Amino acid sequence: MIEILLVDDSEADVRLTMEALKEAKVHNRIHVAYDGETAMAFLRNPAQRRPDLILLDLNLPGMDGREVLAEVKTDPDLAVIPVVILTTSRADEDILRTYRLHANCYITKPVDLQQFIRVIQSIEDFWFTVVRLVPRESDG
Repeated sequence: MIEILLVDDSEADVRLTMEALKEAKVHNRIHVAYDGETAMAFLRNPAQRRPDLILLDLNLPGMDGREVLAEVKTDPDLAVIPVVILTTSRADEDILRTYRLHANCYITKPVDLQQFIRVIQSIEDFWFTVVRLVPRESDG
């Protein structure tokens, strides 16, 4: 079972992402955080399994996605988790800053529904079929 932490404040985008991942070839469990503080509390909770992948929006209320990314990538226990930035921002400075903070990839959310679903399914195909993730035994 693949564990995914989806961090996004948009109910509509959360629903779409979950629907697209429901069609996945790989069984997954999706945990949702609607803000950065909740995401970090989830990640630091020893009772929770470490997610295999984080899908992170940048524009969140309170602690934004850039701050979450910085905390994740500077924490030795969390830094191994791949972080996919999935955001509406097309700003070059956001792209540069997130890669400097060690994001694993940056994807701009398509506006078109079918393209959005294809993007989510391509994330799933790449990260859970092509890529080798950190083995579960490595959990802290």
